[in-house]
Amino acid sequence: MMMNKKTVEDIDVTGKKVLVRCDFNVPLDSDGKITDENRIIGALPTIKYLLSKNAKVILCSHMGRPKGEFNMKYTLKPVSDRLGEILGKKVVLAKDVVGEDAKKCISEMNDGDIVMLENVRFHAEEEKNDPAFSKALAELAQIYVNDAFGTAHRAHASTAGVADYLPAVCGYLIQKEIAVMGKALADPERPFVAILGGAKISGKIDVIENLIDKVDTLIIGGGMAYTFIKAMGGKIGASLCEDEKLDLANETLKKAKAKGVNLLLPETTVVADKFDADAQSKTVPTSEIPDGWMGMDIGAETVVAFSEAIKSAKTVVWNGPMGVFEFPRFAEGTKKVAEAVANCGGVTIIGGGDSAAAVEQLGFADKMTHISTGGGASLEFLEGKILPGIDCLQDK
Repeated sequence: MMMNKKTVEDIDVTGKKVLVRCDFNVPLDSDGKITDENRIIGALPTIKYLLSKNAKVILCSHMGRPKGEFNMKYTLKPVSDRLGEILGKKVVLAKDVVGEDAKKCISEMNDGDIVMLENVRFHAEEEKNDPAFSKALAELAQIYVNDAFGTAHRAHASTAGVADYLPAVCGYLIQKEIAVMGKALADPERPFVAILGGAKISGKIDVIENLIDKVDTLIIGGGMAYTFIKAMGGKIGASLCEDEKLDLANETLKKAKAKGVNLLLPETTVVADKFDADAQSKTVPTSEIPDGWMGMDIGAETVVAFSEAIKSAKTVVWNGPMGVFEFPRFAEGTKKVAEAVANCGGVTIIGGGDSAAAVEQLGFADKMTHISTGGGASLEFLEGKILPGIDCLQDK
């Protein structure tokens, strides 16, 4: 497993130049103002620890998709400004990544100073994990710290390549991700309940495969449920369905049965006559959705059944909403499931992406044990895959 990695505390950083890969890919509004600073807040424990040891802190991150060109629409300036305000000290933003200005800014650093490199994706070599670019990044520092869980599933120069040239350890954010999620998968307190939602089975099939070996109860909601219902011979009207995945759904149902896993699907569904926030809606049995109507959310009876299964759980992993969460009228199922998870009293892990957004929006964030900071990365972690950005770090 990836759990036995060295952290910033396992290496002497005092007075050293430390390159820290953060995930500062924050959302901005049209005026370039940050609309959600969770990722900046997430990076603070590692940055503050390094400052407390008088390290020279060199931060790097990507922002958006500048396609390998210097495009100031994707500058990290809003992040360096905001981070400076939060820390109450100057964060110098270099004008480039591995060029003259970055080298100059770093050569002028005193212990306890912070320099932020410009967007690493201004270089096409970053996403290609180009060795020469990785080496140029590594030459700026003496130690490498990866604290960007959100990009740990990508083998890029700043997330993996640079570890070939420097002693590499993880920061507190990655440490927490692998500790909490790793324990849930390797040695969960039981009953262990996994809740999977979202539109498609295809994005989650490996997660289902991996979890079915580990959980006591698997709850399936959202658009992906209708493929299962159809596989079982139900009528799903105009609901979302991946016909090419029907065999796979049947396999999963068989596997769950063979392993004694309690697999719950929605028995009732809120359907609408069109995909619209103001569509006509009614609740029907999930296997009897009328022609032309489509499933938009789990029905009230299903909410009760799902909540009942969650109530006694000692470990819960949740990834993906229960319905068309972006339309308030069809957000009820997701809301109620979030509430059940928040109140269950066990270890509760929200696997990034839409589920994290839902939990934040509904005000349940502080009731959860752990909200993963990486959408794709947390999915791949739940699939049991090795994440290159963690794999490259030194073992204890």
